[in-house]
Amino acid sequence: MKCKEALPLMHDYLDGDLSGPEVLKLKEHLIGCTDCHALFKQLERTDAMARALLPAGVPDDLTERIMKGLPPVKKRNAWTQWIRRHPAASVAVVFAAVMFASFMSMWNQGGELMVKGTDLQDVIIQGDTVIVPEGHTVNGNLIVQSGKLQVQGDVKGNLVVIDGSLNLASTAHISGQITHVDAAFGWIWYKLGELVHQFTSSSK
Repeated sequence: MKCKEALPLMHDYLDGDLSGPEVLKLKEHLIGCTDCHALFKQLERTDAMARALLPAGVPDDLTERIMKGLPPVKKRNAWTQWIRRHPAASVAVVFAAVMFASFMSMWNQGGELMVKGTDLQDVIIQGDTVIVPEGHTVNGNLIVQSGKLQVQGDVKGNLVVIDGSLNLASTAHISGQITHVDAAFGWIWYKLGELVHQFTSSSK
């Protein structure tokens, strides 16, 4: 038995709540451990002094009756306990929920044509249709949201179409990746990947 295991048994013994086998284990430990033996003697003296200070006529079950008279301890909500034990994970969950709500709000506000890129001088926009004409080149990424994209020329970068359609002519040439996002969850993953890329780029 370790000393830290013996301490609560000492209190139980003085309260008369220790069973026979546990009493034997405690006594064996106290015989072999001088520190615990000294501590037990001190606890025994303190307990005797406390009992001596009680006025005459106080029933033995006073403590039990007082404890029963106290209001019951409210059980903590399991979710609240989990939050207190895992603050970092809680912050991550809240952040993810806020980001999800933000992305969904942005997705629902869509419907208007959005064209994004670093080189748009050769791009033609007709209504909700974005055209890269044959014989023209877009240098860099091209992102089109809520519209129709027709590529007849070259795009030297990635091509992303969000909630729209894509038509590649036989003369089209895309040097990067083509990403077609046509669902809210797919768009969320795309935006998260974009954020991660921006973060890693800025930290370099």
